[in-house]
Amino acid sequence: MDDKTKFEIEFPIQASPQLLYQYISTPSGLSEWFSDNVNSRGELFTFIWDDSEEQAKLLSKKSGERVKFRWVADEEDGASCYFEIRIQVDEITKDVSLMVTDFAEDDEVDEAKMLWDNQISDLKQVLGSA
Repeated sequence: MDDKTKFEIEFPIQASPQLLYQYISTPSGLSEWFSDNVNSRGELFTFIWDDSEEQAKLLSKKSGERVKFRWVADEEDGASCYFEIRIQVDEITKDVSLMVTDFAEDDEVDEAKMLWDNQISDLKQVLGSA
């Protein structure tokens, strides 16, 4: 069922796109800020938080630019939602932003955005750009 709402948020970030890509595309990078631990076996990533874990399938990635995942639970429900983290560089100013695209239930969009705010805040701490 596709009853989730798509949303996109932009986070300006002080880091080189190359460094940023390591933090959004590798298990070791993701475990620094996104979850407590991340394991991957091929296209399947396991994200571990405290006492829970979720699996996501890597749908696509473009080196230095973006990664796109789909939670296995969503896939089993037949949902076509995903989450994507994209690095965007302004051609003129060279300012770097992370663009996050995700889906949430209508009544959970604000909560999901706050969660991403917290996650990206952790990433900025790790990068020393907070």
